[in-house]
Amino acid sequence: MIGFFEHQYLSFKKDHLRNLIALAKADGHLHAEEEKMLYKIGEKYGLKDRQIATLIGSEKEATLKIPDTHDQKMNQLYDLVQMVYADGVVEKSEVVFCEDLMAQFGFKKEIISWLIDNFSKGNPPTPEAWDSLKAEAGEKYAL
Repeated sequence: MIGFFEHQYLSFKKDHLRNLIALAKADGHLHAEEEKMLYKIGEKYGLKDRQIATLIGSEKEATLKIPDTHDQKMNQLYDLVQMVYADGVVEKSEVVFCEDLMAQFGFKKEIISWLIDNFSKGNPPTPEAWDSLKAEAGEKYAL
């Protein structure tokens, strides 16, 4: 039996992945590379393949869930930018999707182009660099 806090954390991880799936489908098509990235990120968060497949295959309208803390929001943005680069093409629709979320995240939309630049053609920053970028984002791009 799963406890209350385990259930909450599982819901948080699924919500995180649902946001990424919504981005992946923003251009009207889920590319194979995007699907691979969704599985990679889902596994990083401890989700099982069947859970990830169920989330990807869901026809239910995606309701975006905004994380609570700055750290959680930045970690969501980290994964969102990875999804933007997943198929090797930065689609305008994906960038617009991310920019449209930023007010809900409490950030200026310019944070997206700044993060895309900092991911240098899809190569995510090192963990140390990411910690520095999170702090800088809070200073420069918070509403």
